[in-house]
Amino acid sequence: MDKQDVRFLRDMLRHAYHWRMADPDLPVYRYVQNWGRPGDAGVVAFEGRNVYGAAWYRLFTEDEPGFGFVDARTPELTIAVVPGHRGHGAGAELLEALLARAREDGYPRISLSAQPGQTAFYEAHGFHAVGEDEGAVTMAADL
Repeated sequence: MDKQDVRFLRDMLRHAYHWRMADPDLPVYRYVQNWGRPGDAGVVAFEGRNVYGAAWYRLFTEDEPGFGFVDARTPELTIAVVPGHRGHGAGAELLEALLARAREDGYPRISLSAQPGQTAFYEAHGFHAVGEDEGAVTMAADL
């Protein structure tokens, strides 16, 4: 994933954070703004020219944390698959590929923010709850 994918990532944000988009005080754009800074990495799912999913991570600071912020050394992941391609394993493939990338990059763990009641998918991939607030569960996985 590189800077040319930012437009697609912005589109994927709507799918990933649809449950948070109604709150204008939560700046979702920070997950792709100035893409390509140190700590940014991601993967995309595609068939031919049809791109239908993405998973990416980036580092945040304590002063400007992400929704699933744990600490400044733990990247936070975002994942989304367009509705027409859900339920066929694309999300799991994206997640596993991104976790492998994070291991290769030397991160000891990775975090995310999930809706309460929507954590089973992540738990099946080694994530566990590390906090809950504002209607969201912060989860982390040791790599």
